[in-house]
Amino acid sequence: MQITAYLKTTCGWSNGVRAVMTKYSLLYSEKDIIKNPAFRFEMEQKSGQPLSPCVEIDGVMLADISGEELESYLLEHKLVGTSAVPTDVPLNAPCSDEQHAAMAGKVKMQF
Repeated sequence: MQITAYLKTTCGWSNGVRAVMTKYSLLYSEKDIIKNPAFRFEMEQKSGQPLSPCVEIDGVMLADISGEELESYLLEHKLVGTSAVPTDVPLNAPCSDEQHAAMAGKVKMQF
């Protein structure tokens, strides 16, 4: 399986996607759309929209997806088997207002 994940450096939903990748020991290429604006542009061109996270699996783009939705897709398409491995973060959690402000450059945060 070839997987590319377009994620934010720190984001509840991006962390949920990372947790699913870890839970199922999936190899993937992570493209940080905050640190590299070219990756954001690439994501928008491929997905046709600006919201993240986006995960591309074998040429299929899953746009604006949570970790919970990603896990459902993987299981539904039999790309992974069920796993009882717990995750260390919620799979469907938004960014906090503080995180949004930090990403907009309004507030400096320590992560």
